[in-house]
Amino acid sequence: MANVSKLQAVSAGLCPRCRQGKIFKTPLYAPLGFGEMNEFCPHCGLRFEVEPGYFIGAMYVSYAFSGGLALILGFTLFYLLDNPPGWVYALVVSLGVIIIAPINFRLSRVVWLHYVAGIRYDPAL
Repeated sequence: MANVSKLQAVSAGLCPRCRQGKIFKTPLYAPLGFGEMNEFCPHCGLRFEVEPGYFIGAMYVSYAFSGGLALILGFTLFYLLDNPPGWVYALVVSLGVIIIAPINFRLSRVVWLHYVAGIRYDPAL
């Protein structure tokens, strides 16, 4: 398989060590189980959750993504709708965070594995 860049591996949800095996079992917007992860990489055998509670740190990444989305939506509403009432901000930001939740959940875990966990890419695998 051709070399996959780190950014391509993150966006495709691939293993940080081999960049070939999928981290998640189901497609992003599967009706059920959108967050169901493989326990091991199907290609290289890397155990994704190395210890219980390993992905608690990914919640901080998720929080940053949600906060960033809230800021973007808030500024967009402020400038496009000329500072609408507070309930409009609350409604739009809440809906935005809920709609993006499956992507946020998966992306925060993938980012945690690739950038924080210290797992090194091994092109020999």
